[in-house]
Amino acid sequence: MAVARFIKAILLSSFLLMLISAAAQDRKEYFTIENYYKVKWGYADEFIDLWKTNHYPLLKKAIEKGDIISVEAEKPKLHSGEDTRFDFKVTIVFKNEKAAFDPNLTEQFKKQLYPDMEKLKKDEQHRFELLLAHWDVMIEKIDLK
Repeated sequence: MAVARFIKAILLSSFLLMLISAAAQDRKEYFTIENYYKVKWGYADEFIDLWKTNHYPLLKKAIEKGDIISVEAEKPKLHSGEDTRFDFKVTIVFKNEKAAFDPNLTEQFKKQLYPDMEKLKKDEQHRFELLLAHWDVMIEKIDLK
């Protein structure tokens, strides 16, 4: 009886270690990109509203599909110098590098979410007209242990 419990405990421990190892392996494949947007003075709120209306729903669909793990958006509380200023930052964690660089990642959802493609095109054109600069930073975690 004690031997059977011991064997069950060993098997359960082994199974749990395999699960933990698989989860850690999956996280290692995650690929993070921070997107920074610098907008014309006075237009940051409009830009963010357009992004939330026209782009974020596409990213949420990619989350549902599993290609994106998470999306977080932030804006600075205080202004910085013009050379370092940004108005909006979006951090996207992709399931892997391939998903991050898939040019058609969200294309399949556009018609479903936006039946009026002309309006979407016009709104997106306006959103990009508000931009002064946009840059992406690929992020790699550093193990501090």
